[in-house]
Amino acid sequence: MSRILNFLRREDGPTAVEYAVMLALIVAVCIAAIGALGNNTRMMFNDSGDKLNSAW
Repeated sequence: MSRILNFLRREDGPTAVEYAVMLALIVAVCIAAIGALGNNTRMMFNDSGDKLNSAW
């Protein structure tokens, strides 16, 4: 019985789960930011290339 109560009092498991959820959210935000930044950069380079081509 004391083993069950000790298991329920410990906070190691929930803490690890909370850190895993936070890490997953941070990774998701980073992937979204990199995707948006890459898309904007590609559009900027394409625009610059088009302007250079039309100047010649």
